[in-house]
Amino acid sequence: MSIFHVNLLWIKAFHIFFVVSWFAGLFYLPRIFVNLAMVDTVPERDRLLLMAAKLYRFVTPIAGLAVITGLWLWHLFGYMESWIFVKTALVAGLIGYHFYCGRLLAHFTSGTNTRSHVWFRVFNELPVLALLAVVILVVVRPF
Repeated sequence: MSIFHVNLLWIKAFHIFFVVSWFAGLFYLPRIFVNLAMVDTVPERDRLLLMAAKLYRFVTPIAGLAVITGLWLWHLFGYMESWIFVKTALVAGLIGYHFYCGRLLAHFTSGTNTRSHVWFRVFNELPVLALLAVVILVVVRPF
């Protein structure tokens, strides 16, 4: 086994770890938003806001590491097939989703959220669908 292959496996392992960690945040943060949209008391609101802010601050650098290791793998593999461009577009959408979550958190923090818990329940499903599409693209490579 060459040193290149061993290093590649380490990069893949870290990429998978960062992606899984990032998605844990992408799945949980909007669930906190669902609860924030239904909150009745100030202490409960403050607790949920604290949880959401800490989670967002924690997963943001992890998202960056997922993207960096993904780009590193793309560079090493040199993929130029159609599936990688579709995957990259989905990842760009997920990055937008991530930062939009930060904007939504700012709305909750300032007390200006106007969206219902139902909207946040639907919003919460978007990264699930994106993850399914990305996994299919990487494993099946349908194009």
